[in-house]
Amino acid sequence: MRLDGTFIGIEVDDAAAADAAIAAKLTEVCPVDIFTVDGGKLALVEGSLDECVLCRLCMDAAPGKVKVLKLYDGGAEL
Repeated sequence: MRLDGTFIGIEVDDAAAADAAIAAKLTEVCPVDIFTVDGGKLALVEGSLDECVLCRLCMDAAPGKVKVLKLYDGGAEL
């Protein structure tokens, strides 16, 4: 799954997004509420994407499963 804001894109491995435990953990760690759980699966909150503070907490919570993309820098990964 992937969703792009104006400045930030978030990409989450589909299997991780379907995992209720990972979805809950990502929702818990994000300080700006980019993630939510909908029907037991991870969902991205479109209006929150550009609020990302590049803290890497989501990437630490699900290593190799979440990518934060800096769209203002040609889509470079954080």
